[in-house]
Amino acid sequence: MSVFLRLAARPRLLLSCTVLMLVAAVLLGGGLADRLKLGGTEDPAAESSLAAEVMDAKFPQSRPNLVLLVEGEGGADDPRTAAQAGALTKKLAAEDGVTGVVSYWLTKDPALRSKNGEQALIVGHIKGDETKAGDVFERIEDDYRGHIGDLDLSIGGTVAVRNESQQQTAEDLVRSEMIALPIVLIILLLAFGSVVAALLPLAIGIVAILGTNAVLRGITEFTDVSIFAMNLTTALGFGLAIDYALLIVRRYREELDKGREPAEALPLVLRTAGRTVLFSAFVVAVSLSAMLIFPLYFLRSFAYAGISVVLLAALAALTVLPALLLLLGHRVNALRVIRGGREEQAERRWRSFTSGVMRRGPVVTIGVTALLVVLGLPFLKVEFGTVDDRQLSASAEPRAVHDTIRETFTGSPTGGIDVLARTEPGKPVDGYAAKLSTVANVARVDSPTGTYREGRLLAPPTQAHAARHVLGTSHLTVWPAPDVEDISLESQDLVRDVRTVDAPFEAKVGGQAAMLVDSQRSIGDRLPYGLAFIVVVTMLMVFLMSGSVVLPLLAVILNALSLTAMFGAAVWVFQEGNLSGPLGFTATGFIETSLPVLMFCLAFGLSMDYSLFLLSRMKEKYDQSGDHREAVVFAVSRTGGVITAAALILAIVMIAIGTSQITLTKMLGLGVALAVLVDATLVRCLLVPALMAVTGKATWWAPAALKRFQERFGISEEGPATAAGVPRPGGAGDEDRVGGGTGGRGGPGSAGKETAGA
Repeated sequence: MSVFLRLAARPRLLLSCTVLMLVAAVLLGGGLADRLKLGGTEDPAAESSLAAEVMDAKFPQSRPNLVLLVEGEGGADDPRTAAQAGALTKKLAAEDGVTGVVSYWLTKDPALRSKNGEQALIVGHIKGDETKAGDVFERIEDDYRGHIGDLDLSIGGTVAVRNESQQQTAEDLVRSEMIALPIVLIILLLAFGSVVAALLPLAIGIVAILGTNAVLRGITEFTDVSIFAMNLTTALGFGLAIDYALLIVRRYREELDKGREPAEALPLVLRTAGRTVLFSAFVVAVSLSAMLIFPLYFLRSFAYAGISVVLLAALAALTVLPALLLLLGHRVNALRVIRGGREEQAERRWRSFTSGVMRRGPVVTIGVTALLVVLGLPFLKVEFGTVDDRQLSASAEPRAVHDTIRETFTGSPTGGIDVLARTEPGKPVDGYAAKLSTVANVARVDSPTGTYREGRLLAPPTQAHAARHVLGTSHLTVWPAPDVEDISLESQDLVRDVRTVDAPFEAKVGGQAAMLVDSQRSIGDRLPYGLAFIVVVTMLMVFLMSGSVVLPLLAVILNALSLTAMFGAAVWVFQEGNLSGPLGFTATGFIETSLPVLMFCLAFGLSMDYSLFLLSRMKEKYDQSGDHREAVVFAVSRTGGVITAAALILAIVMIAIGTSQITLTKMLGLGVALAVLVDATLVRCLLVPALMAVTGKATWWAPAALKRFQERFGISEEGPATAAGVPRPGGAGDEDRVGGGTGGRGGPGSAGKETAGA
């Protein structure tokens, strides 16, 4: 930790540089939201993604992403409505960047008119990627919304959903920060009792968030980044930065209370609590980096944001915070609002509670484990899907348009399954199209040779049909039956059925449902590697810290158990719709395919964060005393308050994120908040001490060869065990170590006053 000490040795210079970098970060991170994207839930190398590239290049008009819902006073077939809607169709077709505009009044396609005849649709395709399409949409949207002539117009389509999501995400982010900040400050005041000490963690959080926004802005120059990564930046920025600062500030104040001068206390704090922060940040970053294994940029975006904010939070806590503490000195306790002495009372209560839990170890272990397993059972019924307009609130205009289409139209203009056939002269697609039209749940198939239904030619080829063949590629659209929604289990089964139909040429199947099927396969294929990466690295790091082969296994099991409630609640609430009214969302019968992966990586990393705080203190006490039970009681009593306060703060931040009007963000925020609270209460306070009572001294067992390896290369709060000049616990010079060793306030196993940092 010497490098951090050297950086903090000139606090004014360091803080001046930090201010300049923050100004640069604000300037660089400005406009970040406009560069972030809504998609990223598909594998770019999948068959459906390759088909989409061909569609955009050769048949852009066949991929409508803009929908105008038109309603006239006399109904869709009223002459005045038809005249004005026809003129509006021509106007939209003439807009720069818009192609493939069709309408009910142009084609008389009954699928484009509502069943009651009161409304009809104009659909088109805005060209370009998400950014370019968004620019075109923002330029033209005001001309096609509201009351125009005798028509009432509303805008839908994926480009409108994307635009609404971006605006709503930005608004939700501001609101969540306004909700979380005052509550977090109150908790910090209760934890520290001092206004100055409480403001320090907030300052570190702000540094981490602004820095990460600048990093993400830079990353957008090279790759796509999801807009939802902004929410994770705020949550982890405040959560982990406050987490780390909470540990360091508390430890620093305790060293001052013991009579040390600031310059003397700070090196000890960085060698103990600081090292734990560094180790914790590494483990959390490893958990989040597992998302880089997946090709979906939605998941990769959270890895970019998560790794950046974790490392910046740790860096700020180990450089900026020590500089502030050096400048403040004893004034860190200034502006007290709560009298001191509460820490000792809290520790006594934690000791009493933990001792009681350990006396009933087997009963508590079985009871809590059974409860967590039961809470996770709903996840066995999980169904996966992808986000659509229903992630928006019911009052959002694009959502209202698509609700109307689902309720009053015979089909969706955006729900077709695209089939691209690379044909050669003399090999027409008519036979293939006819076979596709016989697949169950297929309403019709449009192809270059006409429209087919149930194996027969329904309509001969027209000019529109002929446009479906370009440069050796034929485009067929398989239209699902009217009762099959765009994104549903039935549409996914239909994709699989279409792919099983033999074709006399190379064929690729695309469309929304196909992308979902391919994304599920991509995630499923890589998920074992991601899980193995997290588990192996986590177990290795816990072994290097503890020297036990049992503790790493227990840590992984306990962390996994802490996530069961989160996954069970995700299905029970967001898939099945329980509590959808109070929480303000619409259940779709499935959850987004990639979201459980994100929630696992995030919650597992945070859970390991708390595990390390507890295990590091437990290891320290066990090395000093050799008393396993006392080590557990001591660790829980000294970290229980810190973990509880840190978990409560992070849960509040995540709950504030969960107030979002976007269902995807709501599920992420509330789900992770639940996991954090379960981990800090049922797992750390009950299951850990109970299970440790059951395993006893066997908790610390390892083969002799591995013991020797850990003693040589392992990680301790003073660094590697072989570091020159570093005394082993209980040895000469140990009085300057955490807890005072065997000198000072008591021998091994003493319950006397020891430091309460991490």
